[in-house]
Amino acid sequence: MAVAATVSSREEEKTLQELTIPILLADRVINSAQEAESFKQDCSDLAKQVERLSQLLRSTVRLVSTTPSIYDRPLLLIASDISKNLDRALTLVRKCKHSGVLRHVFSIISTADFRKVSNLLESSIGDMKWLLSIFESDGGPSPEAQIAAANALFNIATDQERVRLIVVCLGVPIIVGVLGDSPMKVQIVVANLVASMAELDPFAQEEFMRETVNRPLVSLLSIDLDLDVAKNQSAKTSIHSLVQMNKELSYNNIRYNNGHSSDGNSHHRKEREMEIPEVRLKLKVSCALALWKLSKGSVSNSRKITETKGLLCLAKIIEHEKGELQLNCLMTVSEIVAVAESNDDLRRAAFKTNWPPAKAVLNQLLRTRIIAPLVAQLGNRNVDVATEVAISLGKFVSPDNFNCSQHSKAIIEFDGVQPLMKLIRNGDRARMHGLVLLCYLALNSGNSKALEQVRALNALEGAARPVIAQHPELRDLLAKAIHHLTLYQAGAHPHRQSFAS
Repeated sequence: MAVAATVSSREEEKTLQELTIPILLADRVINSAQEAESFKQDCSDLAKQVERLSQLLRSTVRLVSTTPSIYDRPLLLIASDISKNLDRALTLVRKCKHSGVLRHVFSIISTADFRKVSNLLESSIGDMKWLLSIFESDGGPSPEAQIAAANALFNIATDQERVRLIVVCLGVPIIVGVLGDSPMKVQIVVANLVASMAELDPFAQEEFMRETVNRPLVSLLSIDLDLDVAKNQSAKTSIHSLVQMNKELSYNNIRYNNGHSSDGNSHHRKEREMEIPEVRLKLKVSCALALWKLSKGSVSNSRKITETKGLLCLAKIIEHEKGELQLNCLMTVSEIVAVAESNDDLRRAAFKTNWPPAKAVLNQLLRTRIIAPLVAQLGNRNVDVATEVAISLGKFVSPDNFNCSQHSKAIIEFDGVQPLMKLIRNGDRARMHGLVLLCYLALNSGNSKALEQVRALNALEGAARPVIAQHPELRDLLAKAIHHLTLYQAGAHPHRQSFAS
């Protein structure tokens, strides 16, 4: 056994030495390309190819050093060919180190030479990609190896070009696979990697969603959350609902890691259930961050997040959580809303008020972050502050706002009617904007008991004539609001003569 171990160790050392040669050559090519005085652009392009090749070689070194035993003959053959190609590249870029007519004449360099070397390097890159694709141990890597690999990719993916390289090397499906079913400590690092790559490269952002990364992210984010919305929905089963159920069943049966057994999946689920709350929270924070970066500026990604239970999950977290997790969820929703503002289809699909997830997001955002703080300032002693609040709230309840009815109900529920009635007793500017807000509330929630109790109808009728005298553009709005309240409030006279006649 000892002899076998010694032999294996020597073979591994030999393999690493063979890989070291092309890595050192690659560094020399890059340095020489930076010193080029002629054909600078061609040398720069070659240096980029060599940089990609060097990264693949270093990844292979890490894999070799963490894999117990491998059949290294293909690896050694490829490494030898790569060394030859890099040597040709080094010879070429060194000829460009000095400028001058005589140098050009005697060196006889042409664009065709760069093209030939570039093709050789591209072939070497292809060989390394193939090698890495089959370089897997039968039992799968350990969590420590996965974390190390994810951290290495995180440190490599520092700009758009490097992120694009990872995507081109088919790294996205592997990353999504690891995220789908691994121990929590691995998933945290991988989720951070997804967030970083999505932020740096829009192409990576789209590729992740093409691999449905939203599903594992939302699934992990919803740990410990009750997302059952069945009781809020009709019992009627539609074709669409059947399709959705089929999609969910299909997703649950996916094995993200090729070759991993169902026993392994079950094992990771049990590990997740036993993790301490701090680790579970950290995972949720990372998943929310990834969703935030994935949704930023992307219509297709935002749509996919809303098609799952993502919105409902985000709404519940915003309602119950605090700190970084709540912030990341708020930012995700903000990005989705920002995209929806410029896309009618997404806005209608994602924020339908009769769809439970959208309704939950709408309610929670309005109640906890927007309407409540504004209504609280509606009774501010500073009339100017209260007036500005009325103007802001007026934008939420204007008929131009798709969700004006929900906004109006929220203002009334937060006891905004009473301070509003006080505001309209002030000067001209405060009275005008206060009446506009009151008119909108009357049109959207005319049957509200709160409006009836403060005699909103009488207030509008009493203020109508003097306000219209100064602001004739409000005539139609006041007339509609008074008519609407007249239909709902007891004791009102529907056929009374309108001030607008």
